[in-house]
Amino acid sequence: MSRDTRICFVGDSFVAGVGDPTALGWAGRLVADTHAEGHPVTAYNLGVRRQTSTDVRARWLGECLQRLPDGVDARVVFSFGVNDSTWEDGRVRVAPEDSADNLTAMLATAAAHDWRVLVIAPPPIDDDEHNTRTAALDARFADICAAAEVPYARTHQPLSTDPTWRHEVRIGDGAHPGAAGYGVLAALIRPSWREWLSR
Repeated sequence: MSRDTRICFVGDSFVAGVGDPTALGWAGRLVADTHAEGHPVTAYNLGVRRQTSTDVRARWLGECLQRLPDGVDARVVFSFGVNDSTWEDGRVRVAPEDSADNLTAMLATAAAHDWRVLVIAPPPIDDDEHNTRTAALDARFADICAAAEVPYARTHQPLSTDPTWRHEVRIGDGAHPGAAGYGVLAALIRPSWREWLSR
């Protein structure tokens, strides 16, 4: 009998797959791959548009506790940060040090529940100044995950030069790609995903 693996994908609109006409996004593609490879998992997409790390921190535990009961192979995938870096009313929506504190706290809480965690970097959008802020946040997140011994998929830099991602974001709403762009993102995450699931 295969193990009862349950995974909560927690984060923002990129987690939800906004902009993808196939409604799969990157999370759905990874789950579909896993099923096709003979390893079924139960997946819960908990992505919410415009949410910052502060918003996610306020809600994620209650949502995951309902979906990750004792006795299962319980896992959480976090991805957020683009909305933190958004310039609004003369400042970023969430200060970088607060974003870092939010991630640190969520990783600590997940560890206390013995939930295995994978963190995905916030992707670039069609705004160079915004991307500079997000890239700095990506570096902070990478250091936090390394210190916590949590795998971190560094997708921001490869996406920033990927022609498919850049084109689809530009012709879309300026932030979210279409199906091909999410396919590129899923391919970047896939090695980390497979290694993480094998543990």
